[in-house]
This record gives sequence, structure tokens and C-alpha cells, in this order.
Amino acid sequence: MTVLEFSLVVWAGSLIAGFLGALTGLGGGVVLVPMLTVLLGVDIRYAIGASLVSVIATSSGAASAYVREGISNMRIGMFLEIATTTGALAGATLATHVSGSAIATVFGCVLIGSAYLSRKPRSKQDRESPEDPLATKLRMNGSFPEAGETREYGVQHVPAGFSLMFVAGALSGLLGIGSGAMKVLAMDRAMKIPFKVSTTTSNFMIGVTAAASAGIYLSRGYIDPGLSMPVMLGVLGGSMLGTRVLVKAETKWLRIVFSLVIVALGLEMLYKGLSGKM
Repeated sequence: MTVLEFSLVVWAGSLIAGFLGALTGLGGGVVLVPMLTVLLGVDIRYAIGASLVSVIATSSGAASAYVREGISNMRIGMFLEIATTTGALAGATLATHVSGSAIATVFGCVLIGSAYLSRKPRSKQDRESPEDPLATKLRMNGSFPEAGETREYGVQHVPAGFSLMFVAGALSGLLGIGSGAMKVLAMDRAMKIPFKVSTTTSNFMIGVTAAASAGIYLSRGYIDPGLSMPVMLGVLGGSMLGTRVLVKAETKWLRIVFSLVIVALGLEMLYKGLSGKM
């Protein structure tokens, strides 16, 4: 395969990754890292470096559209970024001292667990639970447009969500995935935020988290411009397309797509990690 052919294949795969990343709030890296390592044989650390660059591009492309549509919650995103950026620095530092197989195994376990937890919508009792006094004090409760109407929602369990965001940031730095899966689950399950708001706010947050850990990968020489450029261009185009679909999509189908994508990739990465093929 020539350099041009390789770049075109990477660009096409990144386009799909960006579309799925914007649609589910995963950030594109969750598809990119397995694609580059498993299908194209790229070293996992260079794949993570390119993925982090693409995650920043995804956030830039998708987040602005979601903010304009009034779906993302900026106050929640900025507050939780305190935890995720701290975790990202810790995870990126750890990643340089851990084997590729170990990273792949952790990656696979995280994805499969995320798919299991995200497959069912929240109960009516969860949706009608009382608001967290801390969320009210921080003015996190909000609303978003849905089916031509404005839907109000309240935020719950802020301390638990904040703690999970530190873990999400650490996974972002360790795995180069933007930790979108953990962020969506923390907001959707722990903080009881509607799924659309969780995915769009995750897209807003992942760029900042990725930027924190990308600096460490850059200093270690794991960001290759020749690989990162087609990845970034593909992901940016895919993320812009994904934003248009998400605004009109039903939450049920978003959950199905979210689960199917990450369980398939999780199984593949888990196999590669446990078999020592990374």
C-alpha cells in the first residue's frame, strides 16, 4: 500500500469514526484506535496520539453546532472539565509506562461495560427524582428542544458525577478515546441528565480533555503529522455530518447505535489485548 492509498484509507475510516463519535458522544477515538491498530497495524501509542488530535477536531466541529441548537449544557461541561482534565494528565503520564496489550485490554473492558450500562433507558422514577441542591446552587438544571417542544430537566448526584469524570479523564489520557463513553454514562446514569444532553455535552467536553493529554503524547514523540492530518480531516467532516443527524434522531436509536458500536470494538480490542497481539 502506497502512502497516498494509506492516507485515503485512514481518511475514509476517520470520516466514519467522526460521524459515529458525534452521533453518540464518544468522540471518534473509540472507533479510530481499534481501526488504526487492528486493521492497519499502527502502533497503539501513535494511534492514540492521532486519536487525541482527532478528538479535538471532533469537539470543535460538533460542539459548536450543539451549542447553537441549545442542546449542550455549558455550565455542566465547564464544571466537570475540572475533574476530567486532572484525570487526563494522570492517565497520559501512566500510558507511557504501560504495555500496549495492557492498554488494549483495559480499553476492551471499558467498552463492553459501557455498552451493558447504556443499553436501557432510565425509568420514569429516575426522570422524576428530586433535583440535587448542589446542582440547583450551581445552576446546572436546564432545558433543551425535543420534538418541537422545550423539555426541562434537573441534575442529580453532582459529587458522584464529578468523581466519575476524573476516571473518565484518566481513561482519555490512557486510551486516547476522549473518554466519551464514560462521560456519557456518568451524565446519563449517575447525574440523570437526558441522553441527548449527555452526548452533546460530552462532545463539548472531550476536546478540552484530549488537549490536556495530547501535550504529553506530543512531548514523547507519539503524534505523527503524516498520520494525524488525514485522521483529523476525516473526523472533522464526519462530525459535522453527525451533528445534523443527531438533532433529529430519536433517543432510543441513539442508545442502540451507541451500544452496538462500542461492544463490537470492545470485543475486538479485548481479544487483541489478551492474546498479546498489540
